[in-house]
Amino acid sequence: MDTLNPPLKSGYSPVPPGKIANVETRLEMLARPAAKPLPPVDPSLSLERWTSPSLADYRSLFRAVGQDWMWMSRLVMADEKLSAILADPKVEIYRLMDGERAIGLLELSFRDEGECELSFFGLVADAIGKGAGRFMMDRAIDIAWSRPIRRFWVHTCTHDSQAALPFYCRSGFTPYATLVEVVDDPRLAGLMPKEAARHVPLIEP
Repeated sequence: MDTLNPPLKSGYSPVPPGKIANVETRLEMLARPAAKPLPPVDPSLSLERWTSPSLADYRSLFRAVGQDWMWMSRLVMADEKLSAILADPKVEIYRLMDGERAIGLLELSFRDEGECELSFFGLVADAIGKGAGRFMMDRAIDIAWSRPIRRFWVHTCTHDSQAALPFYCRSGFTPYATLVEVVDDPRLAGLMPKEAARHVPLIEP
């Protein structure tokens, strides 16, 4: 469980230039959802386990999927720490493939006993809205609940697509907590181009 700061007071809190703020919603699923009729699946789609990816390959897909949504954690993480995560047998990484092309990233963490965290879930921009996300989520649910877990959880935030939160709710997750995060803007550190994530204002110091 994360160590959290004291709750925010009511009212506005200024964010210093050079930093960005987002509101995170945490959601959980406490039982496997009832099976639903599956939509037609594009036969070119497949989900493959990605074992021991190199840091460069992993970060390349991480960036391709998450840059417009301000995914930054694995870009600023020390190589040694990220290598340990990628090599952890309790962390399962998958690529959504469209033929020979990787179009999605799914990462599941079973490091907390009895739980599975949907750590990362996303598609490259041109794959969104075509059913690939539903295909990947259905398989994520199958994988998570095939293990002896009591809880499957995920977080999304206001940097993500506006469609993310309703999608998770339709998938069977229920919101249970809201947090506010303030971090350095990765675009100012050169980790992302300044044109990335245009829905997040860039205010330079």
